[in-house]
Amino acid sequence: MAEDGPIDPSDIGERDAPPVEEAPYKIIFEANKCIGAGKCAEVSTNWELSFETGIAKPHVYFFGEEDLEHNVRAAEICPAKKDRGVIHVVDRRTNEELSPDPNGDGTLSVDW
Repeated sequence: MAEDGPIDPSDIGERDAPPVEEAPYKIIFEANKCIGAGKCAEVSTNWELSFETGIAKPHVYFFGEEDLEHNVRAAEICPAKKDRGVIHVVDRRTNEELSPDPNGDGTLSVDW
């Protein structure tokens, strides 16, 4: 990461991440834009809504195939940012956004 330039969202957490072979997917979460709807927690066991802060939080940020479907669903159902969502599921092998992918081309839709 360049100290002078903006942070590349795909670099977040990679230094301390498990090997890609063990956890090929990761979540990039724009917590500062979470509106506390809790829909993610309704559809995914990885997500919980804190009643204290009003913000959702994932239990893990890196995961394998077995947890892909419900995390993708959480990203798809998030109503924040006018339904563009604040939960981003990324394939670490290709650096493509799998969900919500509002641009339809796999580019990261993080806007911080």
